[in-house]
Parts: sequence; structure tokens; C-alpha cells
Amino acid sequence: MNPLAAALAGGLAPVLRLWLARRARRGKEDPARLAERRGIASLPRPQGKLLWIHGASVGEARSALPLLARILDAFPAAHALFTTGTLTSARMLADALPARAMHQFAPLDVPAWAGRFLDHWRPDAALWIESELWPGTLSALARRGVPAALVNARLSPASFARWQGLGSLLRPPLGAFEVVLAQSAADAARLAALGARAPACLGNIKFDAPLLPADDDARAALQAALAGRPRWLAASTHPGEDEVVAEAHRAAEVAHPGLVTILVPRHAVRGEEVAARLRAAGLVVARRGAGEAIARDTQVYLADTMGELGLFYRLAPLAFVGKSFAVGGGQNPIEAAALEVAILSGPMVSNFADVFGLLAESGGARILAAPGELGPAVAALLSDEATRARMAAEAAAVAASGRGALARVAEALAPLLAPLGEAEAHARA
Repeated sequence: MNPLAAALAGGLAPVLRLWLARRARRGKEDPARLAERRGIASLPRPQGKLLWIHGASVGEARSALPLLARILDAFPAAHALFTTGTLTSARMLADALPARAMHQFAPLDVPAWAGRFLDHWRPDAALWIESELWPGTLSALARRGVPAALVNARLSPASFARWQGLGSLLRPPLGAFEVVLAQSAADAARLAALGARAPACLGNIKFDAPLLPADDDARAALQAALAGRPRWLAASTHPGEDEVVAEAHRAAEVAHPGLVTILVPRHAVRGEEVAARLRAAGLVVARRGAGEAIARDTQVYLADTMGELGLFYRLAPLAFVGKSFAVGGGQNPIEAAALEVAILSGPMVSNFADVFGLLAESGGARILAAPGELGPAVAALLSDEATRARMAAEAAAVAASGRGALARVAEALAPLLAPLGEAEAHARA
């Protein structure tokens, strides 16, 4: 990192301490592990070779787990450190990490904090997933000579413009990555323009992620509670979309009396807030997070729990995928497509532009131009089982066609990850 930029980042440390404390009070950080965000480890470094994998949140972490499993299988004496920046990802990884892997919260990009983190963990190789680009930490990795790769990289046009506008002083030093594997050719071109070394496009490893899980007993109980009632799912919604879903429910309910809207907010911590908004709009709400059961008059079942999205995709024949109306970028539609669900979305899908493009072209998804179109689209598709089934089948076909990237990515990373096996090779010799 440029010395001036490093000084600016270091000067923000006191402000960032206050920011972290505020987030902890709001339930967005783990107070018991807040020191990890300042690079203070809460676990010892294991002996031997260590791979560091970093992803922002749940989506990146889940997509990287199959890759991590392959790497640990290939290097049986190595360990892995997985860092993320959100509570939801930490909770998911607590149950999902394989043996010889551990989780820590990622340090913020303050030079002293990143340096403290790297001094403790001393990774032998690093993989960063998708779009987390921290200039100070990347510079520190490069200075330490740690071989690093950017995997399943994406860079939306808006993010590209922001990085360009910051100028070279604050732009991430993408040259720190020896290998850059982009999700699409367009992503590769944007990354190259910011200084990445010969980025390649080998496909999106999210297509290779296992199906979202679902508890069979919970599924059976909800099937019974919803028996005979039309329903649809609003998945991974963000602030500003709750009102859109409420209006869509009212519009679709006219044609489908007894309709149940299953609403899964992207962040479960929003449950109480979302319920209040929906009730203020005059809707009868049952909160799963509060243990409230679906009653005869329930209009919205608010699934404000963690790790159950796969359950609700299996209960609904039709799903709206959020972060595509009131806020932008879109959530991952591959999870719904792989479970053979017909998909609706708003127009703001830059984070998954290629995937949504394939889904829309095949007929597996419909991209709606405005929030007011959601209710009529839900009503029409609930009335047209044949079209709905055709959309679901096309979506599943798109999901199947994208598989195979994981093997290609693992092969491309093999030379960079070779240091993880050096101690084994020396011992055998």
C-alpha cells in the first residue's frame, strides 16, 4: 500500500474501534470475538503448513467449502484458516468446516491490525473469494511473499467505476495475486483493467455447491400446516423490499384467497423489524424466529431463522430472489434453480448478471422491471402450473449446465498451493 494511504488507514483505527463497538451493540458483531477484527487471534496457530481462505459472508463461504475440502484431501498434513466478516457466516462455518480447518473473523484493513493477524497466522498460501479487495492486507501479503489467488472473482461495473475513481493510491494492488480466476469474461476484463495479472475465466464454482440442506421433520410439519393453501417465497430480502413483498401479497391474494407468503429476510436479525412493518401494513404475520405457528388467518410466514433457506425453497413452487429491487446486486439464484424453483427477480442483478442472463434467456427466470410487477407475476404463475413447471425445469437445467468449474479451478490452483505439501515431500524423502 502507498505510504500515504497506509497512514490514512492507520489514522482511522480509533474511529473503527467505535464503529465495531456500535455494531456489537446492534447485534452485528460477536462481542466475545471483537478483538479478532483488530487482528488479535483467539486461537493458536496449528503447527505445519497453513492455508488462509477469506470470503466476505455466507455466499462466498458456502461456495468455497467444496474447494477447501478438495485442498485438504490433497494435502493431508496441512491446516486451513477460514476468515469472514459476518456473524451469519461464522455460525454457518461453525457447523460446516471440515477437520483441520478453523474460523476467525477477518481483521479490518488497518495496517497494524492486518500485520498483527499475518504475524500470528503466517499463512503459506492464501485464497480470497469473489470480491473482497483490501488494499492494505493485500500489500502486506505481497511484502511477506505469500502466494495468493483471487478465486471466483467478480467485479461489477459499479464497483469497477468506484475503484477507478479512487485513483492509484487507494486502488487494491491486484498484482499481489499470482492467480486470478474470474466468474465471467466481463469480470476478467474489468479486473485486468485494474491491474490483475492475466485473469482467466474458468466458470463459477457456485454451480458446484451442494444443494441447500433441509430438515425432513421441519419440512413435513410445514407441509401439513400449509396443506391446501397457495404459497410463494420471497427469499433473501433486504431493507426496502419488505414493503414490496407486502404489496405483492395483497395483489396476488385477490386471485388466490388463503395465500401464504413465506418471507425469508437475508439477515435474520431483522425479524422483529420486518414483522412490525408488515403488521403496520395490516398483514397477519407469524414469526418462525419467535416460535409462532402458521394459523388459518396467517398471511405472511416470516422465516427469520438462519440456515433454513433450503427448507423454504422446497416448500414453494415459485420464489422471488431479493436484493434486486430496493437495493442492488441481487442474491444467488443458483440455489433456487438447483432446487427446481421458478424464479422472479427485480432488475438489479449485477452481482449475478451472467447467471440471471442465462436463466432469463432459457425461461427459467423472469426479470421484472418495477416492484409493482411482482404481485401480478406471482398471481399469474400460481394460476399457471404448466408455465411454472416449465420455468422450474429450465432453471434446473441452467444450474446443471454450469457444474464442473470446481475441478477446473482446483487444477489451476495446484501450482500455487504446492507449498502446502512441501513438508510432506521433505518427510517422505
